[in-house]
Amino acid sequence: MQKFIECTGKTQEAAVAAALEQLGLSREEVSVEVLQLPKAGFLGIGGTPAKVKVTYEAPDEPEKEEAPAVPETVTETPAASAEEEEEETPAASAEEAAEVSAPAGTDSRTDKIVDFITGLMEKMDVDAVPQVTVDDEGNYLVELVGQDLGAVIGRRGETLDAIQQLTGYAVNHGQAKRVRVRVDAEHYRAKREESLVRMANRVADKVVRYRRNYTLEPMNAYERHVIHTALQDRPGVTTYSIGTEPNRRTVVAYSQDD
Repeated sequence: MQKFIECTGKTQEAAVAAALEQLGLSREEVSVEVLQLPKAGFLGIGGTPAKVKVTYEAPDEPEKEEAPAVPETVTETPAASAEEEEEETPAASAEEAAEVSAPAGTDSRTDKIVDFITGLMEKMDVDAVPQVTVDDEGNYLVELVGQDLGAVIGRRGETLDAIQQLTGYAVNHGQAKRVRVRVDAEHYRAKREESLVRMANRVADKVVRYRRNYTLEPMNAYERHVIHTALQDRPGVTTYSIGTEPNRRTVVAYSQDD
């Protein structure tokens, strides 16, 4: 079930940060809609703050976990690389996957992640095992280990996103404190981030050169966050999101103040 809050701040980033602090969520777990851009006013008087609407998922009653839900369709500008296309090949054999073992759980949440994903892989008929680590910030990083994990990754990472979302719901349901779960396979997310950052910088070059705004193709919340982060310190441009899911888009806009 989707819920939202509205927050204001001196800048768009400050308004988003206030909302995230209030919700206790990370930027990748929410969608942000800019309701009002900040205005400085005359001599610092009469200005208006930035106002944003932050939408987030609030889990309902536990759902059956037979198969991953299909996340939003992503049709970004950058074309899939040869490596990404190869990721859609059949899964590895059971004999090959049997040689890889998951590490022992370090706490109850690690055990729950391993049990949930292992059962999910069995239902998907995919030979892959999860290896879980916890970073310094308490985030759970899950690497699916196997061979030819294209079926797990899916087109543009859609299946991987669904697995991550389901795992997060399973681990956080009924818990007072939410934790972030990040699921990856064959280093797909790092390669995808590199592709998005390159695209963001190409578009930013055009925005500055022609002094016009560019609206990108629809992306999910995580990929929009990559674009925002890549350009947050870029002179001459600013970014914000428009539209509603699953067709929410990022706008790379010319900033006349720089």
